[in-house]
Amino acid sequence: MTIRVLVADDQEMIRSAFGMILGTQPDMEVVASVADGESAVAQARRLRPDVCLLDIRMPALDGLEATRLLAGPGVDAPLNVLIATTFDLDEYVYRALRNGACGFLLKDMSPALLIEAVRAASTGAGLISPAVTVRLLAKLAPARDSAPDRPLPEPLTDRELDVVRLVANGHTNDEIGARLYVSLATVKTHLANAQRKLAVRNRVEVAAWAWRTGVVTG
Repeated sequence: MTIRVLVADDQEMIRSAFGMILGTQPDMEVVASVADGESAVAQARRLRPDVCLLDIRMPALDGLEATRLLAGPGVDAPLNVLIATTFDLDEYVYRALRNGACGFLLKDMSPALLIEAVRAASTGAGLISPAVTVRLLAKLAPARDSAPDRPLPEPLTDRELDVVRLVANGHTNDEIGARLYVSLATVKTHLANAQRKLAVRNRVEVAAWAWRTGVVTG
């Protein structure tokens, strides 16, 4: 299966660099390369790529609003959106996740991380740049006077909580399996059960929940 990718960035050099990196992979194809958010939304809706790789600051429509239109709550058949930006501002990450993004990367990432993130996003699994994961998601930790989340209809098991905590700290499924001495399949099962109970779509939203509710505190 070929992973079809749309790249949207207002800098031609960045679009070309991403295109070259992804083009070296036998299982990836850049099906559209656009310079603004409106074009990104239009082409994404027309082509239905497996992954939309979006910058945040773009003319006509920024990447955060484009994300909401392509993957936000209430969108029929949402697409997988991966944000790649120079700006690691907390508010950007929070809005990207709220708007349905399944990954958040900084543009100074390694080519290997970009490729891994695109592969993860193509399956709906999120990946946040390790450089920003803990610092930014920690900002979702509850303030002392904030209202707590409602109790879950079906509580997480102790093992599911173990997996959720490791996800929230940026660990991959392979790393989680090694730490907990369980198979990769077992990790995926626990994570899938946690997503179902939390009513979230991907591991990024799992991590956001863990930080916001205080399940992870640092």
